[in-house]
Amino acid sequence: PVRSYASHTAHYGKIVDESGGKIDDVLILPMLGKRSYCGEDTVEIFCHGGSLITRRVLERVLQAGARAAFPGEFTFKAFINGKLDLAQAEAVQELIGAKNEKALDAAEKQLEGALSIKVRGFQQSLTDLAAILEAWVDFPDEGLEFISMDEILERLGSVRQEILSLIETFHEGKILHDGLSLCLVGAPNVGKSSLMNALLDKERAIVSSIPGTTRDLLEDQMRLAGLNFKVLDTAGIRETDEEIEREGIKRSRQAMQEADLILLVLDVQHPELPSFCNELPKEKTVVVWNKNDLQHPERPYLDFPHACTVSALNRTGMKELKDEIEKVVWKHGPPSKEEVLVTNIRHKESLQEAEMALGQLLDGLRKGVSPEFLALEMRTALRALGKIIGTNISEDILDSIFSTFCIGK
Repeated sequence: PVRSYASHTAHYGKIVDESGGKIDDVLILPMLGKRSYCGEDTVEIFCHGGSLITRRVLERVLQAGARAAFPGEFTFKAFINGKLDLAQAEAVQELIGAKNEKALDAAEKQLEGALSIKVRGFQQSLTDLAAILEAWVDFPDEGLEFISMDEILERLGSVRQEILSLIETFHEGKILHDGLSLCLVGAPNVGKSSLMNALLDKERAIVSSIPGTTRDLLEDQMRLAGLNFKVLDTAGIRETDEEIEREGIKRSRQAMQEADLILLVLDVQHPELPSFCNELPKEKTVVVWNKNDLQHPERPYLDFPHACTVSALNRTGMKELKDEIEKVVWKHGPPSKEEVLVTNIRHKESLQEAEMALGQLLDGLRKGVSPEFLALEMRTALRALGKIIGTNISEDILDSIFSTFCIGK
């Protein structure tokens, strides 16, 4: 009888076991053909909540001949059946895995097709220009000149620049997608652990006046400016013969090198600069003068563009510190909700491939290379763009993409 129901109509019934005993009262919703998410006949079952009831209903459905979906199978079918292009399909997984509101906004834009529209625009512009170049090749003696060479160069350069601008958004897109690691470094007893507690607004790290209390990396999560941060409190860096502390210092240096953002914590009472200052990349370091609640001499000048003063103990100056962190993260200001961002490394690499091919094409045209020898570069650019939305992509790549999806999507 289910096959006789009209699409998108809800029906009440019972799920029964093999002996006819009731498992649950349910609603079923048939969604037929192209009107379903995956573009095929689908029936959704709405049962009562609770893991036991859900498991028993699922077991009964499987006994009746269904099988569990593979990871990403529903979205894969939606892609194969033309309901979504590949970039939109990948956005489904990004939507599910979004760690913050900004990442959610970016995934929703991609699912709505914002990235796909841009890519198709690039494809259309390049296809139009390719047709003109092909006409020159096929009919060299006809005197065909739809547009001048200067205009072709200008239009190709414009598309290339737009692709470059889109590639540059990957910095922001990666931040939204993956979050950032924030590492607190400094000499022993400058207040790194107190500062970590103040940032997290909880007593995460042991605070002591004894230098070298922190022997290993302490890790926790923090939300700031709509982003996720992995916060690392490191062992104070100094010369020591103590074996355990020396290993902690080694790990501190490694964390310092790998971090996206570094807080160099200094003590205003003892403003001597640690020897490892010259190891720090200035563009991703914020100098934090701590213990500002105590009497202290004048601070020395430091050639770092980002600095602030706090009292981790009294938790003053924390807003200024967070503002400074936000400045380092968003070098050109945070992206707007309407901006299209590249968040996927596969998309970035395809855009880079297209941009490189267009660079070779432009260089060849300026040098007077015959158009027929440049057709390969145009095809390379178009093929790279097609990989983003799935118009020409291998089965191996599809398997790799959809295998990362959660079961049920």
